[in-house]
Amino acid sequence: KLRILQEVSVQGVNVTLEKYGIYPSTYYSWRNKLAQMGEDGLKQGMTKEHLKQTHQLEKENEILNTLLV
Repeated sequence: KLRILQEVSVQGVNVTLEKYGIYPSTYYSWRNKLAQMGEDGLKQGMTKEHLKQTHQLEKENEILNTLLV
């Protein structure tokens, strides 16, 4: 997905979407997820809520690890 999004900036939207057989709505959805959530947003099934929960758990894990050291 990321490679296709990068290719669009070089080749153009229409050419790239036709090359890979991707609907414009799919492309714009990927582009919005990348803008809002970064590369993690492009992972399968990743939503803004999942990403927020993942970051929250990572912070909690860091805190617990520092307590153990």
